[in-house]
Amino acid sequence: MSSSSSFSSTNWRYDVFLSFRGKDVRKTFLSHFLKELDRKLISFFQDNKIEKSQSLDPVLKQAIKDSRIAIVVFSKEYASSRWCLNELLEIVKCKNLSGQPQRVIPVFYDLDPSHVRNMTGDFGNIFERTCHNKTKDEVKLWRQALMDVGNLVGFHSKNWDNEAKLIEAIVTDILTNLNLTPSNDFEGFVGIEDHITKMSLMLDLKSEEVRTVGIWGPSGIGKTTIARALFSRISHHFQGRVFIDMRFISKSIKDYSKGNPTDYNMKLHLQRKFLSQILDQEGIKVDQLGMLRGKLKNHKVLIIIDDLDDEVVLDALAGEDEWFGCGSRIIAITKDKHILRAREITCVYEVGFPSEKVALQMFCQSAFRQNSPPNGFMKLASGIAMCAGGLPLGLNLLGSSMRGRDRKDWVDMLPSLQKRLDGKIDKALRISYDGLQKQDQAIFRHIACFFNGYEIEDIKLMLADSELNVDIGLKNLIDKSLIHVIPSLEMSIIEMHCLVEQMGKAIVCEQSNNPGEREFIIDWKNVRDVLEDKSGSNTVQGISLNLDEVDKLRIHKKAFKKMRNLKFLNIYTNTFGGNKETRWHLQEDFDYLPPKLKFLSWEKYPLRFMPPNFRPENLVKLQMMNSNLEKLWEGVHALTGLKDMDLWGSKSLKEIPDLSMVTNLETLNLGSCSSLVELPSSIRHLNKLVELDMSYCSNLKLLPTGSNLISLQCLRLWGCSQLKSFPDISNNISDLDLGESAIEEFPSNLRLENLQALQMFTMKSGKLWETVQVCTLPYIFPLIFK
Repeated sequence: MSSSSSFSSTNWRYDVFLSFRGKDVRKTFLSHFLKELDRKLISFFQDNKIEKSQSLDPVLKQAIKDSRIAIVVFSKEYASSRWCLNELLEIVKCKNLSGQPQRVIPVFYDLDPSHVRNMTGDFGNIFERTCHNKTKDEVKLWRQALMDVGNLVGFHSKNWDNEAKLIEAIVTDILTNLNLTPSNDFEGFVGIEDHITKMSLMLDLKSEEVRTVGIWGPSGIGKTTIARALFSRISHHFQGRVFIDMRFISKSIKDYSKGNPTDYNMKLHLQRKFLSQILDQEGIKVDQLGMLRGKLKNHKVLIIIDDLDDEVVLDALAGEDEWFGCGSRIIAITKDKHILRAREITCVYEVGFPSEKVALQMFCQSAFRQNSPPNGFMKLASGIAMCAGGLPLGLNLLGSSMRGRDRKDWVDMLPSLQKRLDGKIDKALRISYDGLQKQDQAIFRHIACFFNGYEIEDIKLMLADSELNVDIGLKNLIDKSLIHVIPSLEMSIIEMHCLVEQMGKAIVCEQSNNPGEREFIIDWKNVRDVLEDKSGSNTVQGISLNLDEVDKLRIHKKAFKKMRNLKFLNIYTNTFGGNKETRWHLQEDFDYLPPKLKFLSWEKYPLRFMPPNFRPENLVKLQMMNSNLEKLWEGVHALTGLKDMDLWGSKSLKEIPDLSMVTNLETLNLGSCSSLVELPSSIRHLNKLVELDMSYCSNLKLLPTGSNLISLQCLRLWGCSQLKSFPDISNNISDLDLGESAIEEFPSNLRLENLQALQMFTMKSGKLWETVQVCTLPYIFPLIFK
């Protein structure tokens, strides 16, 4: 789950506490000041409903302690109010005793600061009248509080030309102290403040109700930018906050959903990931959907789900308002308004296209780093900005492609741009591509056609021997705004906007009228024809086919014979594609797969064996989920580059080949391989194996013992109903899943000192352990028995 998240145990209720004499400033300075605080989403305590008396109300005292900053507005009549003086005294006491509020800022409104510090002038005379008939101790405390706050650095209204500038300066100071100064990430996004202001009205952060709001609009309109700016601006109001980008959790969902979007396990997996992110705790186990409600019902949280394309995900992560504490906010971002309508989300912010004026400002920010064009560029800039069709993404990409060029270049390029683009956004995007070096263009095409949403390290491995400078190329693509890097807790993922991706695919389609002579074949009709007619060529480097788009697939037995440079083969089903069956026409004598394959993913592979002459030595990833395979290959192969082997759901698989030379394997997924009885002893050589998943291997009876896989952290044996002995396989396991297994005993020398998460739900063993040396239970979370 690609996301930004955090959880705060110290939660300030208010950003600002205001102390003022209402009679002096309420209708002038204060009204404008409060409006600006609202506009900047700075929360403040309002005491309008508190009845003024001689002593401070307990609610007000608590509000002072719950505020990060206290603003004291000194006016001429401030000292005439014993309430104001007692309020000031309480602020100083709280600041000195507990550091809450963290800072006190005085504002001297039409008043000389020295008159407050020294209690002189009209201010001093008014103060003396208020002190009449008061005890010496009380007067002494008031004097000291006035001196303390009066000597602090603050704002003097007489030093400002107008009140608006004064208020702007005070609010900027507050934002700085709250660490809420707007991020430079959104500096070039013209109009972001207007978006945030409109969104803040919908969110109504002062309300204690749980509220869900939608953000809807077409691709490239700026929905994600608005949401991330909003997240950075308001997240401090919440105890827990998480930004979820749905584009980068599809594989994770797919592994658990088994093609069924309503699958219970998929929902559990989503909630497990979600809780780990928002609570910032690793190893959280979720065994029933109700656990999410129990974990967060007392917490005020902010949840933003970006690029939502299925309402089931929203149901799984934010199904009911009662799951979350008072004041929580859920923001769902989608291109599909039906998802919001189906969930009965009526509070929806529609992100529209900018006006011509704003669009020109957006373009100029990208091209010139200013809101308007320099002298002599107005007509040129307006003409090129129009080519982007008003889409913020296109405006940004066009602007960056023109940045640094002189006026002659602009004049020469404008006619060509207008003719080539013809007002279409996808052609506008191509300007950035055309400005790339050939090597960078090649990397761009690989990402657009194959690796969008992949981890950076995986992309580097796949292109390691391609003679492309991947490190520099990725940086250049980032500079051109053609890709972005989405960091997460565990990895960094490459993101390419869908319109840019479509443009890249169009470029590849233009390489030849014959699909078999293109670098990548990605249209399902073209893939079908090439595989049926064996019309591929040495030019082809990658094939990607979504099985959900075809009813039947005829593959010639020599379909890949001419594609000797094929490195990436991906035959897959959609994340939410259901259980649609494909009618295969693939003969048993199918005998060839190219030897240069680095990525081989063939879901529902229909044959019992791989081609007998297949040489897998170059593989980095092998994924044959839900296949009919009984065996992979004969003999021992030096698969030193293989990192990931996923055979999940291959129910006919009876034998795993010798893995003694697969020394860099990191993940091995054999889940639901129900015909598998044992693993080969050669797994003891897998010293880089991090995760071994054998869930639901219902006939598994034996795992090799006497090994110590030093890197193995996660071992899943859930549902291994024939496995009675726990294998002596590693002492470094941190995540162990033995649920619904038949394990009855453990090796006496087993050490599990790094164990953090242990699940033994409905385990059939009659006892836990005798002499097993395990870490102390308080460090295991959660520990589940039944």
